[in-house]
Order: sequence, then C-alpha cells, then structure tokens
Amino acid sequence: MDQAFIGFLVLIGLGIIVLAILFTFIPVALWISAWAAGVRISIFNLIGMRLRRVIPARIVEPQIKATKAGLNIGTNQLESHYLAGGNVDRVVNALIAAERANISLGFERAAAIDLAGRDVLQAVQMSVNPRVIETPIVSAVAKDGIEVRVRARVTVRANIDRLVGGAGEETILARVGEGVVSTIGSAANHKDVLENPDSISKTVLAKGLDAGTAFEILSIDIADVDVGKNIGAQLQTDQAEADKRIAQAKAEERRAMAVAREQEMRAFVEEMRAKVVEAESEVPKAMAEALRQGKLGVMDYMNLQNIMADTDMRDAISKMGDDSGKDSNKK
Repeated sequence: MDQAFIGFLVLIGLGIIVLAILFTFIPVALWISAWAAGVRISIFNLIGMRLRRVIPARIVEPQIKATKAGLNIGTNQLESHYLAGGNVDRVVNALIAAERANISLGFERAAAIDLAGRDVLQAVQMSVNPRVIETPIVSAVAKDGIEVRVRARVTVRANIDRLVGGAGEETILARVGEGVVSTIGSAANHKDVLENPDSISKTVLAKGLDAGTAFEILSIDIADVDVGKNIGAQLQTDQAEADKRIAQAKAEERRAMAVAREQEMRAFVEEMRAKVVEAESEVPKAMAEALRQGKLGVMDYMNLQNIMADTDMRDAISKMGDDSGKDSNKK
C-alpha cells in the first residue's frame, strides 16, 4: 500500500514537471490571449517561433493591437521584421497612429523607415503635429559693412515619402543659415534688414530649401534681429594697421641698409688711412735713398726737418689756445 502511494506521488511530481516544462516552452497563456482578442494563431506557430529564436510576445502582442485597430497585418510580416532587427511594436504603433490621422502609410514603408534607423512613430507624430526648429544665431554682413545677427524658427513637417534617404535636421539648419547669410549680404544697408525682417523669411522660403530632405518646411519666422559690430570699419582699421606695419618694416629695412652702408664707408676710410700710413712709411726710405744717391743734400734734409718741427710747434700752440678757451668757458 505504501509503495503504491509513493509511486502515485512520483507520477504526480513527474506530471507537474512535464507540465511546467511544457507551459514554459509553449506560451499557452499568450495563445489564449490571442484567441480571445480575435487573432487566429495556432499553438504550432508559437512553438515554431520558439524554435526560430523569436520571442512570441514580441509578435503576438503587436498583432493583437493591430487587429483591434482594424489593420490587416500577417504574423509572417511581423516575424520577418523582427528577425531583420526592427522594432515591431514601434512600427505597429506608427501604423495605428497613421490610420487614425488618415495618413497613407503601409507596413512595408513603415518597416523600411524603421530599419533605416529613423523613428517611424515620431515621424508620423511630426506629420500630424509640425515641429519647430530654432536655428543658432546666424551672423551676416550687409553691403555697408554692418554685422547683423539673426535667429530664426523653422516650422517643419515630416515627409513620410522622403524619410528613407532624405537629409535630416542638420541639413535644414545649414540651408536656412546659408539663405539668411546670402539675403543679408545682398542688402544694400543693414537698416533695410531691420525695417523688414520678413523679407529674409520670404526670400529664404522661396528657395525651396526642403528639397532632398525628410521634412517639408511650412514657415520660416525671424525670432530676433540684432546689430553687431561694424565689420567694414574694423576691416579697414586692420588693413591700415597692416599697411603701417609694412611701412615700418620697410623703413627699418632702409635704416638697416643705411647703417650697413655707413659701416662700410667707415671701413673704407680706415682702409684708405692704412694705405696713407703705408705710403708715409715709404717716405723716409725714399729720402735715405735720395741722400745716398746724392739727389738730396744734407741742408735740404735739415730744412725739411725744421719745417716739420715748426709745423708741430704751431699745431701744439693752436691746441693750447683751444684748451684755454674751454677752461674759460667752464669758469
């Protein structure tokens, strides 16, 4: 009796274990929820999802939402998008939002947008509720040389057809900034820009800046216009300063050349003096040679010595007069 009871308990435990494994591998609760919501999916499809390493809840729950919203989306479509690395729940939410907003959007297009890395749900929401993008401060210079700083607000709406392959917000901001700079640069006077800031938005908006982007520009509004620096005067001042430095450099170059020329002339004078001294050193030799040859007499030599001595005396007397004059001036 005891052995039979123990065997019965063992069978019950094995049955519980088998059922636990079965219910873990086979999402029976999810299958029941799907059938209750009107999604006809077999238990074997759920088992196949497990075998294909697909989480059944990631497929069945979005399909329940789609069915309740009146969308006809097959399980294979959702599963293939999941296996491709897409976000099934976000795609279904985007399709439901597009259906409610009366926007034409198919599953294949929504899946392609999602796989392209864009938020398809946000794109649908932006199509319904346009977004305002504020540009950074754009600085431009009018023809009179005055800087004008402009900040604009761009109202854009997502273009579903161009989301795949279309440029993003950075391109919109760059094009708007370029249009603002060209418009202000073509103005003859900065006062014209201050008086009519709407001319900037009209000119920029007429250029079709949203071509090739994932957005449609609805309006461009000038939020703020300020007057900056006098760039023209500053450029002229900088040019004058540069010209002055160039002139100073050239003058310094001429001065250096003059100093070098002066040093060269001094060296040349010293060289000439050396030649004179060298020539004077030859005079005694020539006189001695003249004495030996009899061309110069002794009396002639003595007269020459007397003349030289007299000259030295007169030179010394003249210097003494100069010194006495300086001393009297000092007194």
